[in-house]
Amino acid sequence: MSIFFHPLSPIVFEESDTLILGSFPSIKSFEQEFYYAHPKNQFWPLLSAVYDKKAVAKDEKIELLEYAKIALWDVIASCERQNSSDTNLKNISPNNIEELFVKYPNIKRILFTGRTAQKLYSVYFAHISLPVALLPSPSPAYAAMSFDDKLFVWQRILRG
Repeated sequence: MSIFFHPLSPIVFEESDTLILGSFPSIKSFEQEFYYAHPKNQFWPLLSAVYDKKAVAKDEKIELLEYAKIALWDVIASCERQNSSDTNLKNISPNNIEELFVKYPNIKRILFTGRTAQKLYSVYFAHISLPVALLPSPSPAYAAMSFDDKLFVWQRILRG
């Protein structure tokens, strides 16, 4: 098992009002130096469909986040792991999410892309009193819901 340090800065804008937190970047995200980079991950297709904006290229994805007033980061700053699965994360250290809220006070809610992120957030940041919600995981490993069913929930949560 190897120690990994989060390779990505948060993507956040002055007007961001929603923070979406994952757990830790996948190996593909490490390789491509961008969030949710695995080609089968549904994060970008879901977000693109919710806001009806194309998001294929990296710059389009960043523009989509800015348009939607979404900040993007992960709960974990460093950990040990063997692969991209959240089930084998060990010796976890969290990112300084509190500092992000100080720098970006417009953030009014937190959404999670998986139960691991939600659970870890509640361990390290339970004292922060912002509304939270769990989105259906966009991971290709989460096949319990169809894309359309995930999209329905994402739209309900993100668009109200």
